Amino acid sequence: MSRRYRVGILGATGMVGQRFIQLLADHPQFAVSAVAASDRSQGKTYGEACTWRLSGEMPAAVRSLTVQPPAPPLDCDLVFSSLPGDIARETEGSFAAAGYPVISNSSAFRMDEDVPLLIPEVNHQHLGLLEQERKQYPSGGFIVTNPNCSTIMLVLALAPLHAAFGVEATVATTLQALSGAGYPGVASLDVIDNVLPFIGGEEEKIETETTKILGRFNDSRIELAPMAVSAQCHRVNVADGHMAAVRVKFARKPTLDELRESLSSFRSLPQELGLCSAPANPIVVRDEEDRPQPKLDRDAGKGMTITAGRLKPDSVLDYRFVVLSHNTIRGAAGAAILNAELLVALGHL
Repeated sequence: MSRRYRVGILGATGMVGQRFIQLLADHPQFAVSAVAASDRSQGKTYGEACTWRLSGEMPAAVRSLTVQPPAPPLDCDLVFSSLPGDIARETEGSFAAAGYPVISNSSAFRMDEDVPLLIPEVNHQHLGLLEQERKQYPSGGFIVTNPNCSTIMLVLALAPLHAAFGVEATVATTLQALSGAGYPGVASLDVIDNVLPFIGGEEEKIETETTKILGRFNDSRIELAPMAVSAQCHRVNVADGHMAAVRVKFARKPTLDELRESLSSFRSLPQELGLCSAPANPIVVRDEEDRPQPKLDRDAGKGMTITAGRLKPDSVLDYRFVVLSHNTIRGAAGAAILNAELLVALGHL
């Protein structure tokens, strides 16, 4: 950990960009050296361009940085991207072509066959795809993505269960926080006294990303996991913290005690390596009848632990449970930072 990497943030003034900056403020391996954003912010200092929306003060180290266009070159060793999907593909591709490692929170490259869609506790073997990316980017750049915020929560819970018992099918109904829509997000008169039963593209992302992440890396490609995944997504009047009600069918049905133990005992490579952002317990199981709750449980493990509860036999599939995560930390910026820490630890950066 002797080297500190200089990082650039693409989309730095947005909500996820701000979360990147907050989480990186005292990071031992990464220091923000460049910020990039849209035309209206360029040329201003970050302090002038960004209306800080998170708790606490804007980190002093970034206040005087000049906001740059989101295009190479940037004064950094790697970039974290929180760009909107409509511009992310061209922009992130240009950085990779220019030799920059790109750690992306965007959806633009997630389902590309040669791009890792990474949750370090689940599928670090998929970094083998970087050999394929090097053929496309001879300059040495590459792209690693993290999944959709709700996919991360679901897959972290499914991963130990799939490894132990074989998941054949899962149904997830999400209740997703307002911060997932960015700022200003959802109009208040739409969501007060209401639930919105549609989030564009979200259900498709969960259904496709899950099978890629839980798939097997075979030499130079990912064999998608042979499971059925069904998702329904809803926006609810909660500031932070996505929740999902999950039902699962197994190839070998466990006992309820085996199910609980598989979740609560789950540890993986990030914990073994002691990565800075890795929580000691990726999954915490609560036994109270009314947990997890966003207000009480979203900050577990500094926002990097997911919380499961309400483990019960199901009358249609085998078991059901509820799972919760902090959508802008484990579900977004924190996930990308953990990916970068793993890349450093494995010698890819």
